[in-house]
Amino acid sequence: MRSEEDASRAIERYSDTVRRLCMIHLKNYADTEDIFQTVFLKYVLSSVSFESEEHEKAWIIRVTINACKDLLKSFFRSRTVSLEQLLDQPAPLAPEHREVLEAVLALPPKYKDVVYLHYYEGYTAPEIGRILGKNVNSVYTLLTRARQLLRETLGGDAGA
Repeated sequence: MRSEEDASRAIERYSDTVRRLCMIHLKNYADTEDIFQTVFLKYVLSSVSFESEEHEKAWIIRVTINACKDLLKSFFRSRTVSLEQLLDQPAPLAPEHREVLEAVLALPPKYKDVVYLHYYEGYTAPEIGRILGKNVNSVYTLLTRARQLLRETLGGDAGA
C-alpha cells in the first residue's frame, strides 16, 4: 500500500491524463469521476514497484483504459443513453475543439487510444506499442488510418 504523499503526488501528476482518457472512452462526466476514483484506489492498493516515472504513467494509462473497457462491457452501461444524446448537451468547449473531439470520439475504438496517447500525451509509436501491447508497425498503421479518417471527417486536405 502506498503512502498518502505518493497518492497525492500521483493524483496531481496524472489526474488530467486519467480524466481525458476516461472522457474519450466513456463520454460521460459521472462515469469519468467513478473511473478516476477506481484508478487511484488501485494505485494506492497496488504493490507494483515502478522503474521510472514513465513506467508509472504507462501503468496508470493501462489501468485507466482497462477500467473504462470493463465499465463499457458492464450490464449497467448497456442501459445508458446514446452518444448523440450526450453531444446534444451543452459543453464547455469552444466550437472548433468540440468538432475535433466529436471526430475523435467517432473514430472506431481501435484508433482512439493511439490518437490520444500520441497527440495528447506525446508518446512515440514504440512507446504506445509497449503501453498497449501492440507491434510498433501496427501503431504506425493505426495512426495513419486514424489521421485519414479525421481528415475525411473534418474536411482537411487528404494529401497533407
